[in-house]
Amino acid sequence: MYAPSSPPTVPTAVKIVISGGFGVGKTTFVGAISEIEPLVTEADLTEVSVGVDDTTGVAAKTTTTVALDFGRISLDETLLMYLFGTPGQDRFAFLWDDLVDGALGAVVLVDTRRIEDCFPAIDYFEDHRIPFLLAVNNFAAARRFDLTEVREALGVDDGVIVVDCDARSRESVKQVLLALTEVVLIQRLARTGHAR
Repeated sequence: MYAPSSPPTVPTAVKIVISGGFGVGKTTFVGAISEIEPLVTEADLTEVSVGVDDTTGVAAKTTTTVALDFGRISLDETLLMYLFGTPGQDRFAFLWDDLVDGALGAVVLVDTRRIEDCFPAIDYFEDHRIPFLLAVNNFAAARRFDLTEVREALGVDDGVIVVDCDARSRESVKQVLLALTEVVLIQRLARTGHAR
C-alpha cells in the first residue's frame, strides 16, 4: 500500500535589523554570519560627500552602504533568519521604515570612538517599540570601555542589554544574535503575562 508523503516543511522566516552609525561595522556583521553571499549596496565615498558624511574616527573608510545589507541564516529546516543592515547616514534615513517593517528585533552596533552616532537608531527602536540590544563593536584603535560606562553614556535603562562584539567574528556575531533572541522572547512573554 502506498503511504502518502508528508507535505514539505515550509520554514518560518524572521527579520532582524542591524543598525548603528556610519562606519560602525554593519556590513561586516552581516557578512560574518550570512550563509549566502550577502547582498551589499556599497558605493564609493566621493568628493560630493565631503562635509555631508562625517568620517571622523573612520577616515580610512572609502565606501558606504546606500540602501541596505542583506544576509540569511538557516537556524534549522524550519526557521530562517533574514538580516537587514540599515544605512548609517542621516541622508538615507527615509529607507528605515521599509527596512524595519516586520522586524522581530534589532542589533544597534556601537563604535566607542563615535558613540553619539547610535542615538538615532536607539531613538528609532524605542519610539517604534522594537526590541533591541546594543553590541559594542571592538575596533582595534578604539579605547575599551566597561559596558556599564557605555550604558551610562547612552542613557539607556537597565532593561537594554549591552554586549561586546567583534563584527568580523562569526562566533561573536552568533552570540549577539542569540542574546537578541533572548531579549525578544523575554519581551514577548512579558507582554502576554508569561514572564519568568
